[in-house]
Amino acid sequence: MVPPTAGRGQAAARKPARSRAPLPPVVPLLRSPALVMAQRRVTDFFARRRPGLRGAPPRAKPSLRTPSPAKPAPSAPRPGSSRKRARPAAEPTRDEPAPPARRRLRLPADTGSGPSSPAAPGSPEHSSPSKRTKKATLSEGQLPCRAAQQDKVTLSELKSRLQRAQELGAQVQELRESAQRKDAEDPRVPEEEGRPAEPGGEKMPAYQRFHALAQPGPPGLVLPYKYQVLAEMFRSLDTIVGLLHNRSETVTFAKVKQGVQDMMRKRFEEHNLGQIKTVYPASYRFRQERFIPTFKDGVRRSDYQLTLEPLLDQPAGSAAPQLTASCLLQRRQVFSQNLVARVREHHRAFLASLNPPMEVPEDQLMRWHPRFNVDEVPDIEPAELPQPPTVEKVATAQEVLARARSLMSPRMEKALSDLALRTAEPSSPGCPSLALPATPPATPPAALKGVSQALLERIRAKEAQKQLAQMTRQPEQEQRLQRLQRLPELARVLRGVFVAERKPALTMEVACARMVGSYRAAMSLGEMEKHVQLLSELLPDWLSLHRIRADTYVKLDKAADLASVTARLASLAHAEAAL
Repeated sequence: MVPPTAGRGQAAARKPARSRAPLPPVVPLLRSPALVMAQRRVTDFFARRRPGLRGAPPRAKPSLRTPSPAKPAPSAPRPGSSRKRARPAAEPTRDEPAPPARRRLRLPADTGSGPSSPAAPGSPEHSSPSKRTKKATLSEGQLPCRAAQQDKVTLSELKSRLQRAQELGAQVQELRESAQRKDAEDPRVPEEEGRPAEPGGEKMPAYQRFHALAQPGPPGLVLPYKYQVLAEMFRSLDTIVGLLHNRSETVTFAKVKQGVQDMMRKRFEEHNLGQIKTVYPASYRFRQERFIPTFKDGVRRSDYQLTLEPLLDQPAGSAAPQLTASCLLQRRQVFSQNLVARVREHHRAFLASLNPPMEVPEDQLMRWHPRFNVDEVPDIEPAELPQPPTVEKVATAQEVLARARSLMSPRMEKALSDLALRTAEPSSPGCPSLALPATPPATPPAALKGVSQALLERIRAKEAQKQLAQMTRQPEQEQRLQRLQRLPELARVLRGVFVAERKPALTMEVACARMVGSYRAAMSLGEMEKHVQLLSELLPDWLSLHRIRADTYVKLDKAADLASVTARLASLAHAEAAL
């Protein structure tokens, strides 16, 4: 019989020898108190999480032979330790949601406490029943006091807030009364009252009310937004009518309506057609005709339809004229001129209502009055269009009686005659229209009390003269005035260019390029050159231009006082604007 040691030696001799590192001691590691506690908590956690074993008590693990040393209390951490103090987790109930994942491994204090982890002596578990009873009694006695204190605080806060609200209401009432007194003293009518409202009572949007102010370019005889929309409708209508007329096709309103709406992306109704007829009566001839071939199910051949026929100049002995592009352009220009003439009438009425009244010749009017709101011009009244002939219908009992007297019984005839007498009785006279009170004479506002009337008249006359000059100024004069207003700043820029270049004279190209780069507004080289030429015309003793061969040189007097130069330019611009 071979001893076990011999067998082991033979097996070791058969296998090649390996160099193994010494293993660390396993038993002390397994018997460490921290590992034992962690293993117990993990085991109890998974036992609790299993649905079948939820009501069963946790399985007790056999204790190891080596007793675990006493674990220090969690409330007394070691000095120098970086671990955070562990908070005791609240015991979850069935109604409350489960705690987060990081805290699920913490067991309640009563289940986690064991022989290896005794509870701290100051913990609630070790407190005596007598102490608990005293604490409960004390807390029950303090509850009414705390509730009364909270009620007092809430009542005081409500009283303070109510007093504050009353003070704010009194201040609002005082402000409202002061505003009413100011309105009663100042009889001026606000601008909103004079603005026309829409037919439905709604206010027009801002892009229509201020359309004239948003137009690019210099101000001129700008049309209101609704007039421009009507002009665009006429252009679209003329284009579609021209296509149909040149094909010798009868033009009906039903045909052109859909085409105009597709081009304009706006509704085109019969009242728009009536407005076009009001503005340009000689543009179309309107008729109601029947037996026009249609390809719609809802329109019968026997129905009346509104037809349009363009009125064109037809030479004698020639065929039917065509609506060419030149004719379309000419008709569009006539329509625009008629719209401007209508706005001129409203502008003339506005000038006559001013104090003092103004009168501007029509051929000299270049722009509207500054206080004339173009977009508030009233709409154009639509003209009457031909209507289909009405079929005679019975509307009253007398007509029925007159038509069917021989076809009805005497009882029915008597009932109809009684009904006719009742309907023929004169209705109660309507209340007479109240006469509008006469407009009270304009009283000067409170701010002008004590000022002499003669001084006010002179100021108004001077302002009216200035506005008249502004309305009758030609476009060339307006452009020259704008250049004069820029000259004082351009003179300072030009002197700075000469000081920086340190030269007695510069070419026109170099001087204009430097000035364009230094001026605050964007300007082209050609426009800057016109400003320099105007500057040399007004101040030849300060700035002079010299033509040498193919170049123009600019020479500046640096010794002149720049303040006096800018003052002279400003006075010239002011004198030009007053003309």
